[in-house]
Amino acid sequence: MPIVIGLVLHASHRAVFEDAARTLSGVSIAWVTYEHEAAIRPGVEELLGGGHLDGLMLGPVPYAKCRDLLPDDLSVAVVRSAGLDLSIAFCRALARGWAPTPVSIDTFDQETVDEVVRALDLDAGEVACLPYDPTQSVEEIVDFHRRHLDRSGGRYVISLRTAVTARLSDVIPVLSGVPGPATIRAQLHELALRIQSKRATALRFAAGVFVVVSRDAAADLDRSRVGVMNLLVNTPEFADAWIENRDRRGVVVLAHQALFESVTHNWVSLPALAQAQETLGIRVAAGFGVGASARTSVLLAERAAARAEQEDRPSAYLIEDSGVIIGPMSPGGSPLTFTYREHGASIEHLSRGAGLSPATLSRLAALESGLEGRLISPGDLAKSLGITEPSGRRLIRKLSESGLVTDEGSAQVHRKGRPTRLYRLAIGEAIRGAEDE
Repeated sequence: MPIVIGLVLHASHRAVFEDAARTLSGVSIAWVTYEHEAAIRPGVEELLGGGHLDGLMLGPVPYAKCRDLLPDDLSVAVVRSAGLDLSIAFCRALARGWAPTPVSIDTFDQETVDEVVRALDLDAGEVACLPYDPTQSVEEIVDFHRRHLDRSGGRYVISLRTAVTARLSDVIPVLSGVPGPATIRAQLHELALRIQSKRATALRFAAGVFVVVSRDAAADLDRSRVGVMNLLVNTPEFADAWIENRDRRGVVVLAHQALFESVTHNWVSLPALAQAQETLGIRVAAGFGVGASARTSVLLAERAAARAEQEDRPSAYLIEDSGVIIGPMSPGGSPLTFTYREHGASIEHLSRGAGLSPATLSRLAALESGLEGRLISPGDLAKSLGITEPSGRRLIRKLSESGLVTDEGSAQVHRKGRPTRLYRLAIGEAIRGAEDE
């Protein structure tokens, strides 16, 4: 499966990025170009909701505009101009016969500017730098350059901001310090390698061991073990795992590392432990092992489970063959939804019409019941189901097409940003209607 990387950039920079991306193989590029900064956020929203995406590369300005939209599990690279790009800008000034200083520079890090100034043996006192700050407006940056020009009498400025260039170009020559193909190429390759490494890590073999913690000799461990196994088998998050009996006290789960990372919210919490205590009335300890083979992973998971048993509450540990130990994981977090294999004819019928699994539809029905008529946003829906926000928006669209959700308008949830669409789930009513037919 090819890697898909999204690139968010000003339309005027696309040719440079296309040149840099030519050296990548096995990578598909999804482009988001904009003329004005107001178009960044809608473009990124459309990209995230449009399909599979492994990584995203964007500059500091687009990142500041849409960082709250980006899923936690998405690999992100923020493009920053390097010293080479600033040095090239100084070379352009010399090629035009201009003295390199005095000059004002925006958006570059102060450390990068200082390094280049020293390397070129320039007078640091005649170089003014305004590092990037997401709270700065274009007007403030333009004012910074104007004030420096008034004081120094400089002949040009160096800017990374397209909007700043447009405001100053009629007053003073503006040399661009935007990243060149070499800088972009290096950062694109680094992002692609990071994604490949993440994929390889996610596909590593892993094991989980769930054991019933009981100090009561009369306890029915067989019955408790069967309860734990049924809980895991009927929990959608474990649908792709291999689950089998371990012994009288426990259950073994075999899967890729990525599945366990998702279930434990990246090794932070394991809601299945709380579910076992609430629905089965038993305390469960869990251990996870990541190793080079199934045998090694199970042995590590056993050690981790033994360690979790020593805690005074339901908990879990991870032990990797590299020696890394993570834990204790809490039973808190968003509870996993327990669903039964027999969903009923009405849910089976509705799920086929909506193009969703019966398990997903039954979870949505349970969520609707808990909402008690309250409206829900796509983001809240995604959080409740343990999926990404783009997946939540796609799910809303599917439900809308099947009449299982109604659009109730929008609300300004945050003081800044766009209004959030709100919806009312109508799955329970559809189920009752199907039962009456």
